Amino acid sequence: MSDDSHRQAGPSTTATAVLGTGSYLPSYVMSNDEIGAPAGVDDAWITRKTGIRERRFAKNDEATSDMAVMAARRALEDAGVSAAQLSQIIVATSTPDSPQPATAAHVAHQLDAPPTAAAFDLNAVCSGFTYALATAHRVAAAGGGYALVIGADMYSRYTDPADRRTRVLLGDGAGAVVIGPGHGRGRVLATRLLNFSEGLDLVKVPAGGTRLGTSHATVDDRLHYFAMDGRGVVDIVRSKLPGLLSDFLDEAGVSREDIAHIVPHQGNGMMLRTLEQDLAFPRARMHTTVAGYGNTGAASIPITLDDAARAGALREGGKVLLTAFGGGFTFGFILIDW
Repeated sequence: MSDDSHRQAGPSTTATAVLGTGSYLPSYVMSNDEIGAPAGVDDAWITRKTGIRERRFAKNDEATSDMAVMAARRALEDAGVSAAQLSQIIVATSTPDSPQPATAAHVAHQLDAPPTAAAFDLNAVCSGFTYALATAHRVAAAGGGYALVIGADMYSRYTDPADRRTRVLLGDGAGAVVIGPGHGRGRVLATRLLNFSEGLDLVKVPAGGTRLGTSHATVDDRLHYFAMDGRGVVDIVRSKLPGLLSDFLDEAGVSREDIAHIVPHQGNGMMLRTLEQDLAFPRARMHTTVAGYGNTGAASIPITLDDAARAGALREGGKVLLTAFGGGFTFGFILIDW
């Protein structure tokens, strides 16, 4: 087994903090019965297998950037920061508006951000938000000012209506945070990003790129849809995540008893229940939104973080652990002192 890991562990000595959060969910609620019919499954089957009751689907005239902008505006307002003050705009997505330009460029345009604000996309699939936040943290910590970090995905356009393994899991949405100089609430303490190449083919959209382009055959073979080896994902996550988290916390100088909140990637409700038992954090509350929103890809962690923050569920001074896993096969961890 190969371990192609990129280690960025250890407590940060910089004063960089999450200053505001925001999220956006499309208005259309897609029920289990409606989404399950073409795939030959019903509400009871979906709920039993996934713990998901419903998810949101974007309208036909909505794009990923539109959702990202809505979440971004709410995060900026919460932070008390204007778009004119931004030095970075990072959009974590694997469902961009188009191959180019970057979805972040559309976001910058709609926000009327200054030309000095770097705008780019980052694709680490469902770990994308943690990758983007770690990247922005490092630039901001080096004097890079304020950063807008967005996770946004629209998987309703990429899932096969007849594939019960993927279609029922995924929904659309966006979440965002603003980070910048800060010594108090929301201080980023440590980050770690990893990639294990033995899981390279567990999550994929096979066609549409330079490895396998677009042709009548790829369309007929339904190779432009999202595909996932669900059992393989569960196996690699359960075998690696507990040990990786222990290493991360040890290097950050934090014990499991210090963690008050866990905000995980909302991959599957049943899987989250299993992971909660596997991880065995004695005092931590695991926050979830998967039952109502499904798996929203790179958006799932910032959506859930915003949901918890706005509900007043995050205790000031409590340590918050963000933990993600996704295609590649990627893992990302962020530790925040809320």
